[in-house]
Amino acid sequence: MAGSGGEQLVRTRARLAALLADVSTGAVGAAGGRVAGVYLRSSTPGLLRLAVVAGLPGPLFRPWWRLHVGRPFPVADAYRLGVRVVLADAAETMRRYPQFAAGLPFPFGSVHVPVPGGSEPLGVLTVLRPAIADGADEPLDQELLARLAEGLGAELLALAAGDPDAVVWDAEPLSVRPPASRSAQAVVGRFSWDPVTCAVRADDRLHALLGLRPGEFAGTDEALAAAVAPADADRILAALRETAAGKPPGAPLSLRAGDGTLRLLDLWPAPENAAAEPVGGVVVDPGPGAFADGAADLLPQGVFCLDRLGLVVYANEAAARLTGQERRRLLGRPVWEAMPWLTGPPYDDHLRGALLAPEPVHFHARRPAGADREKPGEGDWLAVSVHPGADLLTCTLVPASRMDAPVGPVTPTGPVAETYLPGDAAGPSMAPAYRPIALAIALTDAVTARQVSAVVVRELLPAFGGGCLAIYVLQDRHLYLAWESGFPQGFLAPFEGTGLDAHLPGVECLTTGRPLFFESMQQMAAAYPGMPLDAEEGARAFLPMIASGRPVGSCILGFDCRRSFSTEERTVLTALAGLIAHAMERAQRYDNEAALARGLQQALLPHRLSTHPRVETAGRYLPGTQGMDVGGDWYDVVEAGDGIALVIGDVQGHGVQAAATMGQLRSAVRAFALGDRPPDEVLSGTNRLLIDLDPGQFASCCYLRLDPATGRALVARAGHPPPLLRCPDGRTRLLDIPGGVVLGVDPLARYPVAELVLEPDAILALYTDGLVERPGADIDEGIAALRLALGRAGAAAGRRGGRSLAGVADRLTATARRAMDRPDDVALLLAARRSAAPPRR
Repeated sequence: MAGSGGEQLVRTRARLAALLADVSTGAVGAAGGRVAGVYLRSSTPGLLRLAVVAGLPGPLFRPWWRLHVGRPFPVADAYRLGVRVVLADAAETMRRYPQFAAGLPFPFGSVHVPVPGGSEPLGVLTVLRPAIADGADEPLDQELLARLAEGLGAELLALAAGDPDAVVWDAEPLSVRPPASRSAQAVVGRFSWDPVTCAVRADDRLHALLGLRPGEFAGTDEALAAAVAPADADRILAALRETAAGKPPGAPLSLRAGDGTLRLLDLWPAPENAAAEPVGGVVVDPGPGAFADGAADLLPQGVFCLDRLGLVVYANEAAARLTGQERRRLLGRPVWEAMPWLTGPPYDDHLRGALLAPEPVHFHARRPAGADREKPGEGDWLAVSVHPGADLLTCTLVPASRMDAPVGPVTPTGPVAETYLPGDAAGPSMAPAYRPIALAIALTDAVTARQVSAVVVRELLPAFGGGCLAIYVLQDRHLYLAWESGFPQGFLAPFEGTGLDAHLPGVECLTTGRPLFFESMQQMAAAYPGMPLDAEEGARAFLPMIASGRPVGSCILGFDCRRSFSTEERTVLTALAGLIAHAMERAQRYDNEAALARGLQQALLPHRLSTHPRVETAGRYLPGTQGMDVGGDWYDVVEAGDGIALVIGDVQGHGVQAAATMGQLRSAVRAFALGDRPPDEVLSGTNRLLIDLDPGQFASCCYLRLDPATGRALVARAGHPPPLLRCPDGRTRLLDIPGGVVLGVDPLARYPVAELVLEPDAILALYTDGLVERPGADIDEGIAALRLALGRAGAAAGRRGGRSLAGVADRLTATARRAMDRPDDVALLLAARRSAAPPRR
C-alpha cells in the first residue's frame, strides 16, 4: 500500500508539472509575450512560490521565486483581490508598482491573472511581454488567458480533491522552453558512453532532439548511432572507439539525420589516468542557421549563443579560447556552470536586461587569469555584448586591455564589475543597485514604526545575505528594541533600555556617528571583551541611524558566516541606515499623532448606547488599516421623545480632521434628536451646519426614529447605503428608502422620509460602506453578501436560544476584523424590538 501511495504521488506531481508547462507555454502565445509563469500557494501561509517559468532561466530570477501576498506587487494584487492586472509598459508599471519596476527596470509590459480555486485563488498566471507602443495593435488575448487560468484552476481542484497538498508548491520552479518563434534555434543534447559495457546515458535534451522518449531508447552505442544518423552509423561507432583510445576527431563530425537535416557530433576522451571514465559527447542540431554558425567560426572575436533557458547552444573557437574552456565543455551547459565568472551581480542584471528588453547590452567583465592560452599577456578584461533575439541571445567577447577596461565599483548599470564566485563567502557580495532603490521606494509606503521595520527586514536582509537584524530607537537617551529578526529567543532582552554611556557597539556607533564592521565574531569579542555573543561564527555591521544630524537609533545587521565588507558595501549600508533613520523618525511622529487621533476618536464615539426596555441594540466599529487607523465613521442611539433615534454616518477621509468633523456632526445630530425633530429636519439642519463649518469634507448619514411600542419607524438617508432588515421568519431584504445627497454639498438639499414597521424579533442593520465595499468589486455585491450573512447570523443566534445582537454583530464583522488590509473604516449598528418588556426582577 505504501508503494502504491508513493506511485500515486509521483503520478500526481508529474501531472501537475505537465499542466503547468502546458499553461505557461500557451500563455506566451495568448499574450504575445516571451515569458510566462505560474505562482502557486506554498505551505507557508501568505507566501506564493513560482512553480514554473517558461522562456527564462529559473536561477537567473531567484529573487522572484517567493512572493508574499501582502507586498505591493502585481502578482500579489491579482491573488489577494482576485482581479486581472494588466500593465501596458514600463511607465504604467512604475506608476502603479514602483517596487516591482525597480527590481526589473526594463521596458516590458505584463499581465497577471488569478487562477480561480473556490473561495480564494490557487495561484496567479503571469506573463511578461514587450511594451505596447501608442497606436500599435494589441496582441493580448485576455479572454484566452482567462480561459487558460480557469482551466488550470479546474485541473488543480481535481488534483486537490484527492490530496489538498498536491497543489501546494514548495520546490524550485520548473524551467520550460517556450515554443520557438523561428526554426533556426539550435538544440544541444549531451551523452556519455562506457567503452567497456557499450552503455550510453543520454540527457533529456538529447532524447527530445532525437524524438525519443526515455523508455524508447535502448541505451547502447548502436542505438545512439542509428538514432543520430542511420546512414553514418559506422562512422559514429568508429569515432567512439578511436576517442576511447585517446584519438578523438580533430573537429565535430558533420552528419545527416534520417530526414536529411544536418547534425554535428563532438566527442572527447576520458581524462588521463581515468580509463574507467566514459567518453563524453554532444549532438548538435544547429537548424537552418548552421551556415551562419560556420561563418562565426572564422571570426576573430568570440561568439557564443544562449537559449532562453541559459544553455550554451553554440560557441566558436575564439569564444572557447577567450573563456579558457574547450569548446566541447561549453556546449549544452548552463552559462552559470560553463562560465561561472560571468554570473552574479551585476552580470545577472545584464542578462536579465537582454532577456526582457529589445536593446543590446554592453559591459566589461574580468575573465579567469591566463584564459587566453595563445596570448597570455593580453589582459584579464573582456568587452561583452549581448544581443537579444526571439529565441537566442547572441554574445560576443572582445579582449580589452586594462587601459581600455574602465575600473569601478560593482553596479548593474556601470561598465565594469569585479567578478566573484557564487557561494564564495570571502568574495564581494554587493547587491545590485536596485535593491537600495527598492528599499527607498518601499520605505515611502511605510507609515508606522512597525511597518518601517518590516520593510527593512524584507528588503535589506535578502539584498546583502544577512541572517539577522535588529533595530533600536532612541528615547530619553536610552535605546529600545523596535524590531528583531533571526536572533536567538531572548538574547536581546538584556540590552533593552541601554543607556548612551554603555560600552557597546550599538551605542557607540550612534554616539560617534560612525558605523562599525566586524568581519568575525572573534574580532568583535576582542574589541568588546565580556560582551555576550549570540553565535560563535559570523560577521556583524552596526549602523548609526541619523536623520538630518539627529540621532534616531541603531541598526544591527548580522551574517551567519565570516565575511569582509568592501568599501562600497560600507558606503551603501551607511547610506541605507540614513534612509531608515528618516523613515523611522517620520514613523515615530506619525505614531504619536495617530495615538492622539485614536484618543480623540475614542472620546467621541459613544461608550454606551441609550437603552429602552423594548429595544435591544449593538454597535461595532473597526478602524481602517491604512493611514492613521482613525476615520469619520460613527453610530449612536439617542433618546427622542418617547422613542429612540438610531443614527449612523461616515465622514469623508481619515485622520484627525475626519475624527473632529465626525464629533461635531455627532453632537449636532444628538441635539436635534433630543429635541425630537423629524428625520428630514435632523438631516437638513446637520447639512447646513456642515456647510457653515466648511471643513472641506462631506458626510453620509442614515437617521431612523423608532417608536418602540408600535414598531413604527421614520427613516431618512443622505447618500448613505440603505438599511437591511431580517424578518422574524428569516427572510432578509434591502429596504428601498429614497435618499438625498450627502451632507455638506447643497444647502438647499431635501431629504425625503420613508415609513416602515419593525416587527418584534426582526433585526434592523445600519452599516457604513467599509463593511460592504471591496476594491475591484461592485458595492451591490457586497450589500448582497451582507444580506445573506445577516440571515445566517440571525438563524444561528435563534438556534442557540434567544437572540444575542452582540453575537450577530460579531459574526457580521468577523471577516473585516480578521483582515490585515482594511482600506476604510467599518461601522455597524443593529436594533431589534422585543415582543414585550422583560419582567422586573
